[in-house]
Amino acid sequence: MTTSGDTALPKAVELMWGLGQSGARGPRRGLTLDQILDAAVEVADAEGFAALSMGRVAKQLGFTAMSLYRYVDSKNTLIDLLMDRMVGQPPVIAPGTSWRAGLEQWALAEFDRIGRHPWWMDIPMYRPPMGPNNMAWLETALGVLAGAAVPMPVKLQLVMNVSMFVVSKRRFLRDLEVDEGDDYATVMARVLDPQRFPSVSAALATAAFDDDDDIDWERADFEFGLARLLDGYEVYIAGFGD
Repeated sequence: MTTSGDTALPKAVELMWGLGQSGARGPRRGLTLDQILDAAVEVADAEGFAALSMGRVAKQLGFTAMSLYRYVDSKNTLIDLLMDRMVGQPPVIAPGTSWRAGLEQWALAEFDRIGRHPWWMDIPMYRPPMGPNNMAWLETALGVLAGAAVPMPVKLQLVMNVSMFVVSKRRFLRDLEVDEGDDYATVMARVLDPQRFPSVSAALATAAFDDDDDIDWERADFEFGLARLLDGYEVYIAGFGD
């Protein structure tokens, strides 16, 4: 509830936190906010983020676009709601878990969650997430770091940097997908001169790019990078204040 001196909350924030009136206008409610968001997810999963519009979501539901505006006042509000909805709830980290193991579980869960709906990464990040699901993820990560001997602002920076690593790695893997049949190492071996590019040629000649059905290379590469990031965190936290 706001007072005369308060700044009005963004509509999306009101809806995400259950403070707004959804579907209050008009003679009778024919939809729910959950139905609208589920339909939006269906559209984005099938056609990509660029296909999302109030009209397209309304068509998915069999309603008119004007019907949606009784529940969601704009496409921007719809996108804000989806940004929070798609991350869902954070993982449950067992009490007593070390901060490193806890952050690793947290990051892997975020990596997997984003991977279910790659279009989520196309949502413009024009302000920090403000929804309850995103806040729950943040609360979990900060709780994991509760025993780390660094100030709270530093803990927040550590968490945000892990999350940025997760999102950027997911985006990198998504954007670099190639057609089946393309063999990167084989193609490059045909054009690289080992005399001019000895290190690159040697690297590509290793088994790093071999096709092994028993290994999820995307996840293995992510886990490797995450482990090196957390190695640095360990050194930083152990030496903080020295």
